[in-house]
Amino acid sequence: MDRDAFEPSPPAEVRADDTTLVFVRDLRHPPTTVWAALTDPSQLAQWAPFLADRDLGDPGAATLTLVDGDTTTEQPATVRRAEPPHLLEYTWGDDLLRWELTALGAGTRLTLRHTVADRGLLPMVAAGWHLCLDVADRLLDGDPVGPIRGAEANEFGWSDLRDSYARRLGEE
Repeated sequence: MDRDAFEPSPPAEVRADDTTLVFVRDLRHPPTTVWAALTDPSQLAQWAPFLADRDLGDPGAATLTLVDGDTTTEQPATVRRAEPPHLLEYTWGDDLLRWELTALGAGTRLTLRHTVADRGLLPMVAAGWHLCLDVADRLLDGDPVGPIRGAEANEFGWSDLRDSYARRLGEE
């Protein structure tokens, strides 16, 4: 696919539990394939907002490097739980991410619970993960578009997604 022709998918199912975003997305790929995309550093580099210094499929310390254009910021992470291919939980700086993968026919229902310090950030977090997971879905389809991170996300509908998620989460 031509990157310039990339269009985000419709908004996903979301809700907020206090300062936790609950983001649900169905993918056409089996849990083992989605698990690899969530844990393997070479796959994460092609879709996630960060680079991982190691495979996230094992508990323990890690470093996640946030990428925004030429700017990178290393942040400590700790993989708390890794139960392939169904549950991955890790800290990222002060945030907590919990990825749950449930088989859904030939595909996977992905439920991300991302806890942040400030509830007002949830629409932005939802929009960012939305774009990242669109990119991951293309990668898993064998039609990679390359990561969309940081300020570049504005060129791919991030602000419209943020506004849509703000309405859905009651954070307008």
